[in-house]
Amino acid sequence: MNASEIALICKALGDENRLKIIKMLSGGELCACKILDAFNITQPTLSHHMKILTECNLVNSRKEGKWTYYSINCEKFSEFKSAVSQFTCKASLEKKSVGKCCCKD
Repeated sequence: MNASEIALICKALGDENRLKIIKMLSGGELCACKILDAFNITQPTLSHHMKILTECNLVNSRKEGKWTYYSINCEKFSEFKSAVSQFTCKASLEKKSVGKCCCKD
């Protein structure tokens, strides 16, 4: 997964409602109407959130009659988790060396 894909997913998850939607979908596929019932938002607002989540490929959608069902794209979600897990914070684990900066004043 490249940096652009990671950034797009991070941006999508940067909204509280979209995080809640992902949490709901982690329990399995849901109809849009079930997701909408859990929020105090309009249907067009839900559609906007779902568009963002599907465009970054974190969520799959499928139509069945007049209903749309959403589920987490497990492959993409796993890729994202793996990519993010590669970030570390070694600076806090190592002793800081004072006065050894390569920058010149």
